[in-house]
Amino acid sequence: MFLGLLILAAPSLVHWDASFGPALAERAKRKAQSPAAAPPSPAPPIAYGAGKLPKPVAEMREAILTAVRDGRIEELKIAIELNELKPNFGKQTLDDPIAYLKAVSGDGEGREILAILGELLDGGYTTVPMGKDIENNKVYVWPYLAEVPLKDLTPAQEVELLRLVPPAAAKEMKTKGRYAHWRIIIGADGTWHSFERME
Repeated sequence: MFLGLLILAAPSLVHWDASFGPALAERAKRKAQSPAAAPPSPAPPIAYGAGKLPKPVAEMREAILTAVRDGRIEELKIAIELNELKPNFGKQTLDDPIAYLKAVSGDGEGREILAILGELLDGGYTTVPMGKDIENNKVYVWPYLAEVPLKDLTPAQEVELLRLVPPAAAKEMKTKGRYAHWRIIIGADGTWHSFERME
C-alpha cells in the first residue's frame, strides 16, 4: 500500500492542478466538441455502493462516510490524514482544510458539507483512466454526472441531479452542458485526491 502511494504520489499528487486538472479539463473539452470534429466517447461505466470498488477506495469512502454519519466535520481529519498529502479542496492553499470547509458550509459548522459528501458518495460514480501506472491508473469520480453529457440524461438520472442541486441550477447546467457542483475524486490506491466545487 505504501509503495503504491509513493508511485502514484511522485508526479501526480504534488501538483494536482498541474496533472489531473488539465487532463480532466481536456476530457471535458473533447466532450464539448461537435461530433464532426471528434467521434463521441463511449459512455463511462456507472456503479453504485462499495461492492465494485477496490478495497483501498472502499476504505477511504467509508472513512469519509463515518464523519458524515457522526455529523462532525472534525472527524474528516481521519480521512484527510490517511493521505500523504492533503486532498485538493480548491484553488487556494489550505493550512486548515476543516476551517475552510466550515467557512464554505452554509450553516458555518460544516454540516452542509457533510450532507453533500454523503449524498455524493451514496450516489453513482464512474472511473476515469489517468496516469501511466497500469495498476493504479484509474480515479473514481463521484458523482458520475461530472463525466457524462448532461443533455443525454435519462429521467432517473435527472432525478439524481435534482437530489444534488435545485431545479434552476440543474437547468443551467444542462443549458451550459457541464456539471457545476461538488465532485470527489479518489485514486485506485485509496488516495483521496480532491473534493472541490466545479465551475
